[in-house]
Amino acid sequence: MTETEMELELKEPLVPVEEYLAAGIHIGTQQKSKDMKKFIYRVRGDGLYILDIRETDERIKTAAKFLSQFDSPNILVVTSRQYGQYPAKKFAETIGGMAMTGRFIPGMLTNQNLHNYIEPEVVVVTDPIGDAQVVKEAVQSGIPILALCDTNNMTSFVDLVIPTNNKGRKALGMIYYLLTREMLRHRGITTSLTPEDFETEF
Repeated sequence: MTETEMELELKEPLVPVEEYLAAGIHIGTQQKSKDMKKFIYRVRGDGLYILDIRETDERIKTAAKFLSQFDSPNILVVTSRQYGQYPAKKFAETIGGMAMTGRFIPGMLTNQNLHNYIEPEVVVVTDPIGDAQVVKEAVQSGIPILALCDTNNMTSFVDLVIPTNNKGRKALGMIYYLLTREMLRHRGITTSLTPEDFETEF
């Protein structure tokens, strides 16, 4: 199947397929984990694994619906990735959630004696590898985990996977924009925000 055929198969995508492709959300890494195999569409000539954008589109819809069940102040979004920090903050700010970017202080979800201890009801992580400490503590605390997973991620501790390039500036901006837009839509709110509003500036 070619990219064009993939476009024809996408029924009512959240954005036109060309926009997904332009943001590079489908471009994975040169490694694939057994967990992510089912989300991989093909391998490119240069050895990069390509994610199936139909899966990404469906999972964003599912994730937004899932997150909408929680009160916004109880949603925590975390990222240690440089290009994830701005879109993650923008997502949290727009929906009214919490954002923790940069270095995660161990114990924030498990040690009640820490002054910055928090008890979120759900955690969104940008990369289960970079955000491994958060994943570990969320598992210990029984907090559901939604994660943006690239072709090389292990997903054994993740409750809901969004298969995507979780390293690219445009890709992360697009994913967080769509999650925000869809969550607001579930709440009956329309937004004038665009994917560009979620992109980290150089």
